[in-house]
Amino acid sequence: MKKTLILICDDQESIHETVGEYLKLEGMDYVSAYDGIDGLKKFEEYNPDFILLDLMMPKMFGTEVCKEIRKVSNVPIIMLTAKGETIDRITGLEMGADDYITKPFSPREVVIRIKTVLRRVTSANSYKKSDLIKHKNLEINLESHEVYINKHPVSITPKEIKIFYMLASNPGKTLTRDFILSEVWGYDYFGDTRVVDTQIKRLRKKISSYDSDWEIKSIYGVGYRFEVS
Repeated sequence: MKKTLILICDDQESIHETVGEYLKLEGMDYVSAYDGIDGLKKFEEYNPDFILLDLMMPKMFGTEVCKEIRKVSNVPIIMLTAKGETIDRITGLEMGADDYITKPFSPREVVIRIKTVLRRVTSANSYKKSDLIKHKNLEINLESHEVYINKHPVSITPKEIKIFYMLASNPGKTLTRDFILSEVWGYDYFGDTRVVDTQIKRLRKKISSYDSDWEIKSIYGVGYRFEVS
């Protein structure tokens, strides 16, 4: 059986050594990159199953690396940050990271987080063809990660389609920001819920040019609702 391959992108050699040893104990393998440019090259060369990505990488910041990877892949990414400020966590999540860990951290914690995210991704990728929402001019297909409005494809990110699907699956029901964070990011998020507002804002911008009898409505102080006229 092919081992799960983790790409570790960090300029600290000690992180590669300590985390790498724990990964091997769990039956996983890893490949190392010590700067952002090399991280992108290793991603293209090895097609890893998971990426640990430092925020403050030499040559190219981790947020930019994440942004480039998200253009072509939904590979799970955990962002590593030594700062811990909320703004850094939000930036990483907005770029498409699945989780974040603040340095210093326990290598065992990192491996546990990796296994947790991998389980979630495996579950998310097991969608059946029935996970298809159609409402007049709207079609959301989670299996193929596609959204069509008036039969026109809409360019959409993995986080946006999950949020859109959740809302459209529950027409008329208000979903709180905390609930959306928990379901979409899949872990206890202790930062600012504005990350949800940012995703919704981008989603609305992409669908605003289409005439429809539905909308994503803001419920002040609570969350959002898919509302049909």
